[in-house]
Amino acid sequence: MRRHHETHRSGKTGWLRAAVLGADDGILSTASLVLGVAAAHGSRSNLLIAGIAGLVAGAMSMAAGEYVSVHSQEDAELADLTLERHELKTDDKGEHEELAAIYVGRGLDPALAKQVAIQLMTHDALGAHARDELGITETLRARPIQAAVASAISFATGAAVPLLVTAVVPLPAVIAAVFATSLICLATLGALAAHTGGANMATGIIRATLWGMLAMAVTAGVGALFGTAV
Repeated sequence: MRRHHETHRSGKTGWLRAAVLGADDGILSTASLVLGVAAAHGSRSNLLIAGIAGLVAGAMSMAAGEYVSVHSQEDAELADLTLERHELKTDDKGEHEELAAIYVGRGLDPALAKQVAIQLMTHDALGAHARDELGITETLRARPIQAAVASAISFATGAAVPLLVTAVVPLPAVIAAVFATSLICLATLGALAAHTGGANMATGIIRATLWGMLAMAVTAGVGALFGTAV
């Protein structure tokens, strides 16, 4: 039988969300740190130290947060699968009826739903219940280590942009250069995320740049205020 292949955008939302969130956070938080110190009349070494500290702390924080969050999801999945495995051993008939009822709720005729449940459970009972009752699939299974590493790498990659600009641009022009390049990168990420997800690119760009401008402006303003006070 020839298989009909379709490419759906929703399948990309998991990795896309993590990658965009990490890179966006890396750019924005590091740029804001650098701008705040620069607005307070910090030296280039002060800017670089703040930026590097922000990169390392942010990457570790993203990794730790993602690991804990996804591991909690994995624990819940394993607990559900353990319970389902026990129920399959102790109440096979009830599990067949439960799965058939799910298919009836999705629009199948009761007789056909019962037949489908029997065939699927004969092939892989736990897999059928994991997928159709619990919503757990191999593609969407929680992977804590993978999520932590991906988040740390994406954050560090994003944070490297304002750090590189800070290192090479003349000090008097650092604020303008970091602000401009960070906005360009944020706009690019917003456009990429919108395009990949099938949304309007202009909306994605505006959303990313407006919040980026606000965060960097507020941080720079706080730095200028405290720098003047000191």
